[in-house]
Amino acid sequence: MERIEKIANGQTFLGIELGSTRIKAVLTDDDYVPIASGAADWENRFENGFWTYSLDDIHGGLKKCFSSLAADVKEKYGVYLTSVKAMGISAMMHGYMAFDENGKLLTPFRTWRCTSTGQASSELTELLKFNIPQRWSISHLYQAILNREEHIPHIAYISTLAGYIHYLLTGKRIVGVGEASGIFPVSGKDYDAEMLSKTEDLFRKHGFERSLKEILPAVADAGEKGSFLTESGAKFLDGSGRFKAGIPVCPPEGDAGTGMTATNSVRPGTGNVSAGTSIFAMPVLERPLSGVYPEIDVVTTPDGAPVAMVHCNNCCSEIDVWVKMFGEFAELSGYPIEKTKLYELLYTNAMKGDPDCGGITAYNFLSGEPVAGVDEGRPMYFRTPDSGPDLANFFRAQLYSTVSALKTGMDILFEKEKISLKNITAHGGLFKVKNAAQQVLADALGTEVSVMETAGEGGAWGIALLAAYMTDGEGSSLADWLDSSVFADSKKITLAPDENGSKGFAEFMTRYKAGLNAEKSLKGVE
Repeated sequence: MERIEKIANGQTFLGIELGSTRIKAVLTDDDYVPIASGAADWENRFENGFWTYSLDDIHGGLKKCFSSLAADVKEKYGVYLTSVKAMGISAMMHGYMAFDENGKLLTPFRTWRCTSTGQASSELTELLKFNIPQRWSISHLYQAILNREEHIPHIAYISTLAGYIHYLLTGKRIVGVGEASGIFPVSGKDYDAEMLSKTEDLFRKHGFERSLKEILPAVADAGEKGSFLTESGAKFLDGSGRFKAGIPVCPPEGDAGTGMTATNSVRPGTGNVSAGTSIFAMPVLERPLSGVYPEIDVVTTPDGAPVAMVHCNNCCSEIDVWVKMFGEFAELSGYPIEKTKLYELLYTNAMKGDPDCGGITAYNFLSGEPVAGVDEGRPMYFRTPDSGPDLANFFRAQLYSTVSALKTGMDILFEKEKISLKNITAHGGLFKVKNAAQQVLADALGTEVSVMETAGEGGAWGIALLAAYMTDGEGSSLADWLDSSVFADSKKITLAPDENGSKGFAEFMTRYKAGLNAEKSLKGVE
């Protein structure tokens, strides 16, 4: 009865995250425990050289997700979801959405997955002496300027997906500082003023006269108040008209920031790995990096602490394809296997394979992978002539491929920057099967890896926590509030590296690196 009263009285917190393949909503009670959820599946498309989602995809998916959550609440508790104490929006970081003064989208949304901004990324990195990856919003903008695209003179503002949804719901063009750090370099709690000036000077040479501060979303710190769900925002989100306007909305954050929050990894010296369609590791730095590396972004936590982010475009999509194919075989055999059980069977069996995958090597590149120096995605596998491709070794190689590019970037931090991590907290779909990908990651990185009970909730729960922090933080730092109010009694499973597993992964990586030239040679092959 108590939980029903909390829902009815609006004493809950709502988080919605637009991920690469799934839009998810999580409702928590005032103890910050998830009590209901909703979801909508969607998929990006490769059109005219860009990975994209249409506005219909974005709007329809968001509404469907909220409707799914509302239905879950009604089914479980017998009441309608009409209000919450606070809410927040998250989405995949980076990308490019450009609008004119009337709010019209000038060109289809370009996602983080695009690898079409090489010239812009390289020139900005050289100018600023700061790594500006291809997926960052400023790279997309500069590449469009260099390409003299027709929409450039009409730009009134640009945004990320999370920033755009926040604007739809609140009318405020802001992003959280963590999200902002994937748009343009951040210093403290705002865009770096000196770098802004240098970039504007560069853009003027190409005929772009607009002030970047005018067209970029404003930056807000974690816990900052001031945005509220408008009448039009409430009607947009909930077609039934039951959900009420006036709800406080926290600054929107990217999936990196919500992943850090959901794994209690915002304090310097902690770190996490998020693994879904993409995979990224985020050690929170105790000191600045000494070098500039194209494999490593420097972003921030939702409260502005610097983070060395190793982001890889490819993770689970290719192994998902293989799981689906074996599911089709099970259907044909007349013995269909439920999807969750199928993943458990294949992943668990993979861990019975040889530590070096028996000579099998796999590449999971559905899209380009800058960390590995690959411009275009071509999934591939090879085996040595004397290797027998049994099921366990084949799927173990696919699991290894999900973290291999990440290993390349993390080795820079371990070997060149001498960063040490005693433990990494992992979350995301890759880790839902116990003791499989978690052990692979521990073996690959040579460090303990923990998975919390809440790992499957992911970023939607993370942004719900940031919404709760905005109203309940009471002057505490984000790290202290998470420690004391959310994770004090959290349960987790921790796995240490296995000596034979680490040795086998190293042998796999030797073959993986040797075969990269073959992977790169497939560029342009249709």
